[in-house]
Amino acid sequence: MGELKLLIPAEEIDKRVKELGARITQDYSGRPVVFIGILKGAFIFLADLVRAVNLPDLEIDFVRLASYGKSDTSSGEVQITKDIELVIKGKDVIVVEDIVDTGYTLEYFQGVLKLHEPRSVKICCLIDKAERRKAKINIDYCGFKIPKGFLVGYGLDFAEKWRH
Repeated sequence: MGELKLLIPAEEIDKRVKELGARITQDYSGRPVVFIGILKGAFIFLADLVRAVNLPDLEIDFVRLASYGKSDTSSGEVQITKDIELVIKGKDVIVVEDIVDTGYTLEYFQGVLKLHEPRSVKICCLIDKAERRKAKINIDYCGFKIPKGFLVGYGLDFAEKWRH
């Protein structure tokens, strides 16, 4: 890993997370929502996001999907190493991801979620690298659009390091 440089200051991330939380609060006013965080990368973003959401009936679950391993490029093969535990049938679901690159991981997971028959599934990500997208997925709530480069920090890692 080469030299690290600050790309998005903490204050800017905090402001954007609060904006996303306000939008989600408005969009789901009066409806229960299940947030599913994709481990490990989304754990910090999810924790900050749900604190910015003002909904009385909010549930949180996690899934762990592996496609990168100890590399900086996706293998293209997705594995579920920790599945969701909550029943989501008939519920609104927001999948929270740290970074969306090719989109293959989310495309795969959306297919898995459909088997659970949720009422709706929306995607919320901290970072969207839309120019690298190969899968047909829609990002409903996006923190930042970044064209290229490998990112670490705020939950994002390189070979399990640099998440802080």
